[in-house]
Amino acid sequence: MKKVSDILNRKGRNVVTIDAATTVLDALKLMADKNIGAVVISEHGKYLGLMTERDYARKVILLGRSSHETPVREIMSTGLPRIVPESSIETCMHIMSESNIRYLPVFVDDELSGIISINDLVTETILSHLETIEHLKTYIQS
Repeated sequence: MKKVSDILNRKGRNVVTIDAATTVLDALKLMADKNIGAVVISEHGKYLGLMTERDYARKVILLGRSSHETPVREIMSTGLPRIVPESSIETCMHIMSESNIRYLPVFVDDELSGIISINDLVTETILSHLETIEHLKTYIQS
């Protein structure tokens, strides 16, 4: 059974982090530059939450707020379920589906260790299926 650690080993544990006082506009510029849909928000080096494209759409655009003036701390998602590297892919899919979220922070000993997205889960599932197919082909041909 595939685990979150498999995803982090494949894609890396690097996370893009910004300070909670950063403006939404600057966060969006960084996200566009890095081609990512979420960024970790921290204060004094401590994890606070995530700002996602969905947060921007729902908490800035739809409410008529200014991206130039609003700090990310005012719109970030907090209280997200925390997972560990030993969490299964299936568990993560269930959590994301039930909570209607697309990103999960991964923690080791209360320290942020990485972020996984729904796209990471789909990719890992596809890779796992391809691996199974190759094993079956090898078995049949031998």
